[in-house]
Amino acid sequence: MASILIIDDEVAIAAAFAMFFRHDGQHVVHEAHTGTDGVDAYWRLRPDLVLLDVRLPDITGFDVLAKIREDDPVVIMVTAYGDVPMAVDALHKGAENFLTKPVDLSHLSAAADRALEKSHLRRMNRYVMEKRVAASRALVGASPVMRELAQQVSLLAQSDRTTGLLTGERGSGKGRVAELIHQQSPRARGPFVEVNCAALTAESLDIELFGEEGAGGKPAKRGLFEIADDGTLFLDEIGDLAPQLQPKLLRALEGRGFRRHGGAAEIVPDVRVLAATSHDLGEEVAAGRFREDLFYRLSVMPIRLVPLRERSREDVLELIGQVLGELAASQPDGPTALSEEALDAVLRYGWPGNIRELRNTLERAMLLARGAGRIEARHLAREITTASGADVVHHTPRTLADVEKAHIDRTLKAHHFNRTHAARELGIARATLIKKIKEYNLADRPRGRA
Repeated sequence: MASILIIDDEVAIAAAFAMFFRHDGQHVVHEAHTGTDGVDAYWRLRPDLVLLDVRLPDITGFDVLAKIREDDPVVIMVTAYGDVPMAVDALHKGAENFLTKPVDLSHLSAAADRALEKSHLRRMNRYVMEKRVAASRALVGASPVMRELAQQVSLLAQSDRTTGLLTGERGSGKGRVAELIHQQSPRARGPFVEVNCAALTAESLDIELFGEEGAGGKPAKRGLFEIADDGTLFLDEIGDLAPQLQPKLLRALEGRGFRRHGGAAEIVPDVRVLAATSHDLGEEVAAGRFREDLFYRLSVMPIRLVPLRERSREDVLELIGQVLGELAASQPDGPTALSEEALDAVLRYGWPGNIRELRNTLERAMLLARGAGRIEARHLAREITTASGADVVHHTPRTLADVEKAHIDRTLKAHHFNRTHAARELGIARATLIKKIKEYNLADRPRGRA
């Protein structure tokens, strides 16, 4: 609910305004009848909107505004004695709007809606700045989806020999999560080595992973499996691994070692392997492009990363703060604050390129806004500021529990109520899914279904 503080010495008018805003059940309203009481109430309540009379019995409304202005409040000033110069003065001193009595309630409602939206964006901007200061490489977000992800990462990190498979769209942060698993694991002192399986030919990747034999049995090139000894090897885009390399990788994962390219000696390093893919490996297996036994060996602990458009608004805000904090080190002259309009555009956009696109966008905006106090909407790409249709995340008031319930219900139906498959796509344990089904009282599965 939005909170409103009404500061007006005319008790009847303050009561009428309060009744008007309380009527829809969407506002919490407080009243003060002197300027001094209003200032005290503001700092105690920190309301989203202040409806402030200009003429008060002890100090003026402008005095009140001056005493709270450092908190960047959203204020609508109201007076029975208004004129154009006074209105201009009020706006220059930080008021959002200026209304004259008697106030038309429809005008008041429209002005309050606009002011509350600005207040909401301003508070989110503060939140982003706080998160920017505390930014780290840790997972961000407090939604049920992100809490579940953090729990899975922690479990996989502590089981330092278990292979993990990270799935999700390109740019959704799979590499970051792989690094985090390594950093939280007993192998953190060892190397973290990564390779993109889609970036090399089959022969080049063979040599890159397993090395190449030189003269006299000495390696002409050490492979990444050897380099990652006592650490973690991250195989990105594992779905693009050439068929001829799949048996060799499976053998290495099963602990039976490998031979360098052109060599005969067996090498058995101590390496934990994490893999990631933006493909549906189940479909790749069904199409005969990926070995089924390798798929099951990789997906001992599958973790799904949700795309940015499916994350809560609060999670995206935390992510913006984290990215800005990281970019600040390499862009010391670039502003790390966003205007309300810029933040609104960033939050409305659908981000088909996920975190990678968000990071690139903010980095570009910081460059364009170098020397300015903050990033404005004009510093963002046109497709972001003019997003519409599927690109826009239209706001419908829903709790996080409502969102999670609907998502689980859609996923169950997509898998014909097969709980095992649904849990795998959701990236949670089957037992957790069953618990959620009971918690949200979702429809029973069809008779005979697993």
